[in-house]
Amino acid sequence: PMITTSLDSTSPTGPTAGDARVESSIGIDRRARAFVSRLGRLRASPTKRRVRVDRIARETTPPTPERAREREREREMLRRAAVIGTTRGVGASAISATVAAAVSGLRYTTTSSATSASAAVDAVKTSTRNVQQFKIYRWDPDVGGAPTYKTYDVDTNDCGPMMLDVLFKIKDEQDQTLSFRRSCREGICGSCAMNINGTNGLACLSKVDKSTSGAQTIAPLPHMFVVRDLVVDMANFYAQYKSIEPYLKLKDDTKKDGLERYQSKEDRAKLDGLYECILCACCSTSCPSYWWNSDKYLGPAVLLQAYRWIIDSRDEFTKERLDKVNDAFKLYRCHTIMNCSKVCPKGLNPAKQIAKIKAMV
Repeated sequence: PMITTSLDSTSPTGPTAGDARVESSIGIDRRARAFVSRLGRLRASPTKRRVRVDRIARETTPPTPERAREREREREMLRRAAVIGTTRGVGASAISATVAAAVSGLRYTTTSSATSASAAVDAVKTSTRNVQQFKIYRWDPDVGGAPTYKTYDVDTNDCGPMMLDVLFKIKDEQDQTLSFRRSCREGICGSCAMNINGTNGLACLSKVDKSTSGAQTIAPLPHMFVVRDLVVDMANFYAQYKSIEPYLKLKDDTKKDGLERYQSKEDRAKLDGLYECILCACCSTSCPSYWWNSDKYLGPAVLLQAYRWIIDSRDEFTKERLDKVNDAFKLYRCHTIMNCSKVCPKGLNPAKQIAKIKAMV
């Protein structure tokens, strides 16, 4: 199918340089990203993509000054969308070529001229490369031997802004044997927790430092058994979480007329800063006490969750929960080092909640 647009590449007459900046750069970037996302959802259907571009780009009458300014903003948005499209995953080339065609007024078929599409994408790519080195921890249990760090060269100008994007690019283009966990890409699931440049964090939320000249290091969470490469064994961590019984416990479990368990706004507010924990284990694996006593000490993440249920006004086993964690190792191995609070990707403060548990027992 033919992708057609009548939006020309010449500057409209009328608006001044100041008028073209009526819409802020941030606003244009936001629209560009939304536009690329919409094209991405339609990329499986060239016909729908053609209709979408035509609808945005069609212009049949001489523009008024106001419309000329609008067209200039639209053109700038499309230029940025083309650049953004080149950094997205599979299918980005088709999206970028479609947007680039809308900017320059090209007419081409998606099936015939791959060269034209490539030229359109190349026209909007940055002219400079920024090749950086990334040292990644590698260990394969099937091969055995000592773990090693392998260095990869990645052009971060042709890649997404986060460390997870770098890992994807390496796995897709250089080494398909690289193993790591990931899921949501939004800092919600906690799957991609790892040690990045010496600090625990989520790869999907950790930005690549494009200004550094040295190699950037990516390793698994410290003091955890490594399954393979950046994948660690979370079995002990989850077993400790299970031991605190992280669910509502009631002595009378019968429903009262089918109504929910009432909780005041004040009591509900006490749970803020607790329920947001995503169990990524960044805090626990940054704690020296947990490094040396992970078989007995519950760790910051699990104790934070224990406190979440201890202070829940609907729970009826508060005393039993306190008795269960009141142990020289389970609770009192915390020495308030504060590493846990520094690395939490959700901005929580486990050390503070552990101190509150100590004050309650």
